[in-house]
Amino acid sequence: MTTTFPDVTISTDRLVLRPFEEEDVTALAEMMNDENITAWTSVPHPYTHAHARAWATRDSHAERAEGRGIVFAVTEFLTQRLVGIVHLRNTDWRTRATEAGYVTAPWARGEGYASESVLAVAQWLFREQAFERLELRTAADNTASQQVAQKIGCISEGVLRNAWTVRTQTADGGWADTRTDLIVWSLLPEDLDEGDGLDGYDGYESYDTHETHDTHGGGRGAYPGHVVPGQRSDANGHPVGADRK
Repeated sequence: MTTTFPDVTISTDRLVLRPFEEEDVTALAEMMNDENITAWTSVPHPYTHAHARAWATRDSHAERAEGRGIVFAVTEFLTQRLVGIVHLRNTDWRTRATEAGYVTAPWARGEGYASESVLAVAQWLFREQAFERLELRTAADNTASQQVAQKIGCISEGVLRNAWTVRTQTADGGWADTRTDLIVWSLLPEDLDEGDGLDGYDGYESYDTHETHDTHGGGRGAYPGHVVPGQRSDANGHPVGADRK
């Protein structure tokens, strides 16, 4: 039984989802220092170039190589600018289920990039990888992330009470942790079939990158500090699922 995802690139009309590269380090560090990403995820703060380099050149690739999931750097097709991240993690190969996290750069919000990229990954996951379940988890007050889940056709399954911490800014400019609930969403292959072509989005293309990446590295690498907001993080403090519009 296959226990790792293939090394692929996924394309939509506007976006290219590909493995991270060292050239992404500067844009990644800038994106992950956004205050909304700091608030909704457990990404390290400040998020340094060292964090970004470890993620882009090692940790994100280890996710796929070690069978934990797969990480996509989401870029604009025309400009090649880094739009955000889609990260499949906590993958169960026996049940063919995984969890999606996502983050979007501040400059790219409000364009529908998060829903377009997550939907493209879901189509690839169900149609090409024969998965049976995609799960998202969003913080109770993270309405932007919840809108992404709703837009791609996810079904809300319930609430995990007091299951996550978000960060709020204090009067002195620092950050304080606050407990919050998590809303659990799911997407199944039949949901995707019913919702194909949402908002004019009608497909994806994928192809093997045939690139070699450094997959050395230990620990549970997730977002360079996810997803997207409303998310959880791994043991290294990387987030799992965040998008603010």
